[in-house]
Amino acid sequence: MGTIVAGVDGSASGVHAAAWAAAEAGRRNEVLRLVHAYVVPTRGYPGFLVSVQELREGLRTQGRDWLREAKEAAERAEPRARVETELVEAEAVPALLHESREAHLIVLGSRGLGGFTGMLVGSVAVALAAHGHCPVAVVRAQRLDDPPPQDGPVVVGVDGSEASSAAVELAYEEASLRGAPLIAVHTWSDAAFDTTLQAYPLAADPARVDEEERLTLAEQLAGWQEKYPDVPVERVVTRGRPVRTLLDYAERAQLVVVGSRGRGGFTGMLLGSTSRALVTHAACPVLVVRPETLGVTEDTTHARP
Repeated sequence: MGTIVAGVDGSASGVHAAAWAAAEAGRRNEVLRLVHAYVVPTRGYPGFLVSVQELREGLRTQGRDWLREAKEAAERAEPRARVETELVEAEAVPALLHESREAHLIVLGSRGLGGFTGMLVGSVAVALAAHGHCPVAVVRAQRLDDPPPQDGPVVVGVDGSEASSAAVELAYEEASLRGAPLIAVHTWSDAAFDTTLQAYPLAADPARVDEEERLTLAEQLAGWQEKYPDVPVERVVTRGRPVRTLLDYAERAQLVVVGSRGRGGFTGMLLGSTSRALVTHAACPVLVVRPETLGVTEDTTHARP
């Protein structure tokens, strides 16, 4: 039986993340592990009237309270889920990276408090997306601290890279588990095309480029429909900015799945500005997958199921 790990920090978004993770654990028949990490100063601060040990005990008490609240929310969301809790004295990134070695999925709220301060706005999310040993889900909603959407399609960003292949695999699986349709979105950037058009106006053929991009999408989806015949798929090929396109589709989705890095229109995904745009502005949960976490290698970028 696999394990899903959710970071708990006492925030409302962290509680929603725990509930979302419980539903995911229920669908997959996996254990949900709720983890709260805290850090104790090595020495007291001037003006503090408590010792380091007293501060540690206070942080531990607070952490247990937050874990209990998150566990109750998880059990309400999915009564069948087996929920465990863990209190860890460690920095957030090392603690969650360690958990990711054995986990099937790491789940994080859209903003953090306590041991996970700043989560999903910077270093923790980027570090986990770039270096984690399993996929990472960022649970978001239309408005901050609202519960995430429960219906709508699953959307996957496709760009022809190996990370995109891993995202397609996981997106089909998620859509099947949820009984949801899948929208496969391939957005080709117009920057290179516009440059070519300016230099060689007679050589640039937008219709031909669009046809080639549709072929790229078809190649990455080939074989998966046979494996998941229950999943209806809508194929979308657009010219423009990939981030804007994915954010638009996220408005009516229950989940967006993307690779941790890409090429073409998705270059650098989840390691720079694109990653921050998705995890800080998407209106639904965002699931980030590295190819290594699903056993995808460069040689198997276009491998069929």
